[in-house]
Amino acid sequence: MPDVQSLVNDFLNQLKKRKIEGSQATAKQTAEVLRSVISQQRLPYTNQAGALIDAVRAVGEQLIAANPVEVAVGNIVRRVLHIIREEDLSLATDAIAGLGISAGSDDEDDVERDDHPVLSAAAVAAAARSTLRPPSLQTLLEDLPDSAAVPPTSSSGGESEGKSRSDKGSRGRKLKHDVIEAVNDLIQDIATCHEQIAEQAVEHIHQNEVILTLGSSRTVLEFLCAAKEKKRSFRVFVAEGAPRYQGHLLAKDLAARGLQTTVITDSAVFAMISRVNMVIVGAHAVMANGGVIAPVGLNMVALAAQKHAVPFVVLAGSHKLCPLYPHNPEVLLNELRSPSELLDFGEFSDCMDAASGTCSLHVVNPTFDYVPPKLVSLFITDTGGHNPSYMYRLIADYYTADDLVVKARTTAGS
Repeated sequence: MPDVQSLVNDFLNQLKKRKIEGSQATAKQTAEVLRSVISQQRLPYTNQAGALIDAVRAVGEQLIAANPVEVAVGNIVRRVLHIIREEDLSLATDAIAGLGISAGSDDEDDVERDDHPVLSAAAVAAAARSTLRPPSLQTLLEDLPDSAAVPPTSSSGGESEGKSRSDKGSRGRKLKHDVIEAVNDLIQDIATCHEQIAEQAVEHIHQNEVILTLGSSRTVLEFLCAAKEKKRSFRVFVAEGAPRYQGHLLAKDLAARGLQTTVITDSAVFAMISRVNMVIVGAHAVMANGGVIAPVGLNMVALAAQKHAVPFVVLAGSHKLCPLYPHNPEVLLNELRSPSELLDFGEFSDCMDAASGTCSLHVVNPTFDYVPPKLVSLFITDTGGHNPSYMYRLIADYYTADDLVVKARTTAGS
């Protein structure tokens, strides 16, 4: 069995050196690393979910810090934390139901009442709220007066303690198994997100339309090719996506699959937009307010589309849905790439003051744009199409508010 710390260190190294191409691959590897952490985590007899959450938070904080720009890493860490809480709550609910606890009873069988003290509705609610505690009878009795509890006899004390430990150990194994199964489902969803989104292409692309996109996106490629396979005939304008010119790669792939493709410069978008029926683009991340972090240049495309009343459609897998808002300090909206992508240093060496070592020429080469939600017409995810105003509700289904800031719990004295 591979050492978990070695897996984590290797993945951290890949994140720091930006060796992983694409948000999908990064999200999938993040989920796989966290699955290994959960699988090999030893659980205590009490607060098993809390132990898993602490372990995932400790590793997750390191992964996020290794590459803050890759929002998908933090998204998956928070998704896994949400899964742990949901599975723990499910087990707690099942256990409470199995105890047959009622809010009150007129049962006259005193023997049964002595063996199973009647719990108030408040106690049951308190137990349900305490999702990080094992739902043992002792936990439920903590909210009752001392008179309501029946102390164990000396003869049965050892047996009841052993049975309690056995039950808690069994519950811990069940919790870990359920969490790992849910993480496996998450990994499968990430791996198939392109196909799930592409299946919806025929509902949005119609005969003889003109589609505009910018840069390169595998999600966009699969989406357009899926429409082509459904015998839809349409033309694609691809803005080249300077300065990295990723649009050239997308145009080549589209043409190889038989789509009518035209490459245009980024500055020609406004001139060509009046001939376009729909803009379809990918995204780096979708924020909680419906705003989009996207490759640089897309805000200009979105403004052109709004000016000419052209639908602006964003394709994004659920692993790109981020529960944070753009103004949150945990969000790193942009990073600056090397000036060498724009200028050849040798051509501008005469701008350098050899005596002082300074230069009057400065180069800014941002990686991303921020597209506000008012410029987006529709989001298409692996769960379907959604309006920007609905994204906050969709995102709320995937995350827990307590996990928005991923920080390892500090121990006393540290």
